[in-house]
Amino acid sequence: MRTYYLFSGLGADHRAFQGLEFPGEIRHISWVPPLANESITGYAERIAAQITASLPILVGLSFGGMMAMEVSKYVQAEHVILISSAKSRAEIPRYYRWLGGLSLHQLMSDSQITKTNRWLYWLFGAETPEDRSLLADILADTDPTFFRWAVNGIATWNNNVVPANTIHIHGTADRILPYRFVKADHVIPDGSHFMVVNRAKEISDIIAGLG
Repeated sequence: MRTYYLFSGLGADHRAFQGLEFPGEIRHISWVPPLANESITGYAERIAAQITASLPILVGLSFGGMMAMEVSKYVQAEHVILISSAKSRAEIPRYYRWLGGLSLHQLMSDSQITKTNRWLYWLFGAETPEDRSLLADILADTDPTFFRWAVNGIATWNNNVVPANTIHIHGTADRILPYRFVKADHVIPDGSHFMVVNRAKEISDIIAGLG
């Protein structure tokens, strides 16, 4: 039986995956407190210790996909599946790196990080009351310290190594990591950044079809 290790997104947790079905055992990677000035690469090496199954499948959502890419450098995986994510620095919009350089995320208050508003609902593509309620609940539990560290990590991420066993699933209506910047293996028409929730059946079918 295959073992799927799930890496949740920035500001998200295991609830984001609740609609997906996996043909095997699932285990959730736990985010641990980052060390001072720790890089994504260094962090990945530490959390790779949570992976104990042989030839696992790593599944990363958004920021979690970037972490899965880094962890794959320390763990021999059968597949690395990215959902609404980026495989390398080249797929991160340049304006994120520019904004990260300004350190504006360090000026955000805790409440600005953990509270939703209409703009965030639009940005994520959370359109129904159910989607918005779930997004609000997830963001309310976000650790502001981890959020600020991760935003800095995304802005300075330098990965350019993409293993051949990487499978990238992306939506054409993603406003956080726009489709035009990535090269996806499987495309969800009109899929938003929240498609892991509201297009879960289609994503589950892709994963199940990997063999």
